[in-house]
Amino acid sequence: MNPYIHSEISVKKRGGSIDDYYPIHFFMDSTKELCSDNRHRILHNLWGVRRVIIPIFGNTIINEKGKKINVKDLCEQDHILPDFSNRFIPTLSDFVNEFEELSADEIIQINRVYFFFENHKEIQSLLISPLNVTGEIKSLRLTHNTWFCNEIIPRIFSTDYHLREIGKINIFEKMNFAPWMDNGNGLPLSCQKIKNII
Repeated sequence: MNPYIHSEISVKKRGGSIDDYYPIHFFMDSTKELCSDNRHRILHNLWGVRRVIIPIFGNTIINEKGKKINVKDLCEQDHILPDFSNRFIPTLSDFVNEFEELSADEIIQINRVYFFFENHKEIQSLLISPLNVTGEIKSLRLTHNTWFCNEIIPRIFSTDYHLREIGKINIFEKMNFAPWMDNGNGLPLSCQKIKNII
């Protein structure tokens, strides 16, 4: 699904125009620049919405009809659920489970990035938030890379901090493709556990 179709879904549910919603849906799919398959949906979870999308776009937007729209609901109901055939919303851990372990070189680069921001505790908190959520150090591959430092951090914190060369950390190079990422063909681990309980 592309951002325009997601925006059409939002218009049908919430009123307003395509232009009200397109910037958010476009941004959620901006990771397609990094990965051409559905592994790119790394922000399609509550961590991505809460830690990246909402800090950039705000908790609410006002559409052209003057209606206040909840951004979390918009992301989950009009983008994430449709991308997974309205079956589930994956967790960050579901994505991180598909990461290979970090190499020694990646750990060095992660430390380098983290300590670059030693005078900016809020940025450091964001950088380590995937570890706090998943308990997996390999999750830091998501935040300690050139894309996150050059594209995401400046937008969230309105800073000019850029790390042009932080070493080679590619989010998707060491990430396996799982069937559930492909439009909900299968269930991620978090949903399998729930299904087994029910």
